[in-house]
Amino acid sequence: MTSDPYSSWSDTDLSSLTHGFRDDLYAGQVVLVTGGAGGIGRAICMLLSRLGAQVVTCGRDEAKLKELQESFARQDVDVFVRAANVRDPEEVQALLRDTWNEFGRLDLVVNNAGGQFAAPANDISPKGWAAVLETNLYGPWFVMQAAAKAWIENGSAGSIVNIGTITGRASVGIPHTAAARAGAAGLAASLSVEWAPHDIRINTIAVGVVRSPGLVNYPDAARPSFDHNPQRRLGDVQDIAQAVAFLGSSVTASFITGEVFHVAGGEQVWGEYWALGKPEYFQIEDQSNSS
Repeated sequence: MTSDPYSSWSDTDLSSLTHGFRDDLYAGQVVLVTGGAGGIGRAICMLLSRLGAQVVTCGRDEAKLKELQESFARQDVDVFVRAANVRDPEEVQALLRDTWNEFGRLDLVVNNAGGQFAAPANDISPKGWAAVLETNLYGPWFVMQAAAKAWIENGSAGSIVNIGTITGRASVGIPHTAAARAGAAGLAASLSVEWAPHDIRINTIAVGVVRSPGLVNYPDAARPSFDHNPQRRLGDVQDIAQAVAFLGSSVTASFITGEVFHVAGGEQVWGEYWALGKPEYFQIEDQSNSS
């Protein structure tokens, strides 16, 4: 892996990366990963497939889904793809029906689909605000509700892992994301209690800055924030995939629910992230040598 923050592993690389799990951890299980064609999504789909799962993934772009399926096939990995927009509850319900009809079960849902853009708060239009909230909050809700209904109707246990971000502090430049992700984490915590009697576990992974092509959507001024954490480096998509594999399995995490699991190099305890660059007002100089 290069030091380029905008690069990530190829599918060939992902198919052979070292991991910390037994190879049959997900054998015979069916996993739904939303937004599987992106950088983190691809890593999650590949690792869970390597661990024995039948992976189902969705996205809005059929061409990207087809490319994913064909690329994975070249690594002898079969992934079931369906075009679906998580912002549309009817499409989500159809996706869940197709999954159950095709495979007769569903064991794990990974809410990975998401998206945002950096902008000053005063420049965010109502449409832009709604798009981010619908993708990062409404979408996971629609998927979680549909999955839970199916599990409860079928008398099946289930696990949900939501991909989120660090919350509880300012996220200047991405306030719509801050609102949506905090809401999603609170929602997951509440649902983990309500659905616990049905043997449904729900956890959230708070992701720090991870090396991936998606970072090109941020201005150069944001780059100093990329490795602003105690470990002083970026994360890797495989870090996130392994966290999903751990939290999603009833073998490795059966007594974990309602958790926010940080995979962020410690950024949640020390670090700054400025999506539009650090404003001069906050660039505090060392005054120790001043007279």
